[in-house]
Amino acid sequence: MKLEELLKAVRVIQNTGTTDLEIKGINLDSRLVETGHLFMAMKGTQTDGHVYISTAISKGAIAVLCENLPEQLTEGITYIKVADSEDAVGKIATTFYGNPTSKLKLVGVTGTNGKTTIATLLYDTFRYFGYKTGLISTVCNYVDDEAVPTEHTTPDPITLNKLLGRMADEGCKYAFMEVSSHSIDQKRISGLIFAGGIFTNLTRDHLDYHKTVENYLKAKKKFFDDMPKNAFSITNLDDKNGLVMTQNTRSKVYTYSLRSLSDFKGRVLESHFEGMLLDFNNKELAVQFIGKFNASNLLAVFGAAVLLGKKEEDVLVAISTLHPVAGRFDSMRSPKGYTAIVDYAHTPDALINVLNAIHGVLEGKGKVITVVGAGGNRDKGKRPIMAKEAARSSDRVIITSDNPRFEEPQDIINDMTAGLDASDSKKTLTIADRKEAIRTACMLAQKGDVILVAGKGHENYQDIKGVKHHFDDKEVLKEIFDND
Repeated sequence: MKLEELLKAVRVIQNTGTTDLEIKGINLDSRLVETGHLFMAMKGTQTDGHVYISTAISKGAIAVLCENLPEQLTEGITYIKVADSEDAVGKIATTFYGNPTSKLKLVGVTGTNGKTTIATLLYDTFRYFGYKTGLISTVCNYVDDEAVPTEHTTPDPITLNKLLGRMADEGCKYAFMEVSSHSIDQKRISGLIFAGGIFTNLTRDHLDYHKTVENYLKAKKKFFDDMPKNAFSITNLDDKNGLVMTQNTRSKVYTYSLRSLSDFKGRVLESHFEGMLLDFNNKELAVQFIGKFNASNLLAVFGAAVLLGKKEEDVLVAISTLHPVAGRFDSMRSPKGYTAIVDYAHTPDALINVLNAIHGVLEGKGKVITVVGAGGNRDKGKRPIMAKEAARSSDRVIITSDNPRFEEPQDIINDMTAGLDASDSKKTLTIADRKEAIRTACMLAQKGDVILVAGKGHENYQDIKGVKHHFDDKEVLKEIFDND
């Protein structure tokens, strides 16, 4: 594509050299540059791309987009100066890959908890209806039925647009995408056209990056502020920030709720470990999910599918066939008669939701044993809160290692136990070895009890000192069950 075409969507401050160039590829990473490419120097959170301009040119870049021009300009290279390279990269990427979101309906899901579940279940629902559909999520990306491995909740703009371009080229009519607060703040979604947006909830998370809850909220809200006029926004009235999110949007606003009068109203009629009986807009349906938080997630799926043009009755039938997402309230029955649940809950609110769901089914007829840790090099402030919430809603707690990353597991455990009082401490064990922690929980469990193994869910690794070691909570439980 011609460079001058790529630059039409971008506000250029200055350029040196010709824009009548055929661009064969675009890159943020200088290591991937080849002859005929445009290198875009972006100031990232870890490194500044401007440092690698000379490397990119040596590898064959014929044009460079940047915020600051180098002191020495290389002859024959076109330099484009912009005020905001983060914003420009997204717009150039979507242009280079043929504006894919003008060819399919893209719906974004944002919030602290529930993003993966809602995006994945919408993907499953529209595949049930027979459409080719795309998914961009924490667990895995899909181009219809082809799995594409993922590194981040929301990929960088080039990877993202390339993926969406593949979806459009292969006939996908819909795509559903988790939209993280990082991706909004870093403008990774710049240039994309959303047909709709869903807000789940907002609780404490990612404060290592955003610093304050207010900044975190503003990042999420910007997604709806930027939503186009002909799009829909569907927001959760049961969250105190639900209407805050959509107060400045140009899109058409709809609401969903398990408690209040709303466009999409739900109620839990019955709850068991096998599933729930729900009422959505005065129509009953049985689902294979557990807990009010999942009823809320399914209600968002119901609302979005209806707003995308599907009949309520057809959507309810589709939802009744859905299965829980990997690592989200994933329950297993042991030969000894206790239940083990693996869940990704890694925030205080998510932990509360899962534990409340367990108590809602148990109704006091069994004990709850919770195995929980916290990730290293992440928001330290939530560690004591998570330990306290686990202790508040469990009969026994085992605090263990999660993904320690570059921290010492025992230091993270110490941060967590600082949130416990004397009575909490009496029912709490600390076992740094996660496998031993799970094994101990199984030894303590009796028939009718429930073990919650929280924090890692679908993950099949532990991140220790920059190395990912294979570790899967479900595999560990199965091994223990086989030897029971």
